[in-house]
Amino acid sequence: QVQLVESGGGLVQTGGSLRLSCAASGRTFSNYFIGWFRQAPGKEREFVAAISWGGGTTDYADSVQGRFTISRENAQNMVYLQMNSLKPEDTAAYYCAGDHHTTWGRRRLENAYDYWGQGTQVTVSS
Repeated sequence: QVQLVESGGGLVQTGGSLRLSCAASGRTFSNYFIGWFRQAPGKEREFVAAISWGGGTTDYADSVQGRFTISRENAQNMVYLQMNSLKPEDTAAYYCAGDHHTTWGRRRLENAYDYWGQGTQVTVSS
């Protein structure tokens, strides 16, 4: 079992950058693949990025490809989401999620993840 806590959200201007952190508890963190999702007001939660157990494989939504970078440090039980060239449409609550039972092929699906953080708000002003 793992517990996830996000941090690093805030208010930033268009074109700015933020780095979100996801801190995990649990000794088997390296067994989990981690995803980032986001939910804007009035919209459904959507996939943003995911990273494999060892960090060698990543995946991004088309809307953030080339602007966001997901990374992890298993020794520190940390996953990061570096967000550059932020746009107002990136405004949302961002959640990290983890799972070790399902398959990498389901990484973009909310129901593939058993463990979720509480979320951190990102607001991009125009």
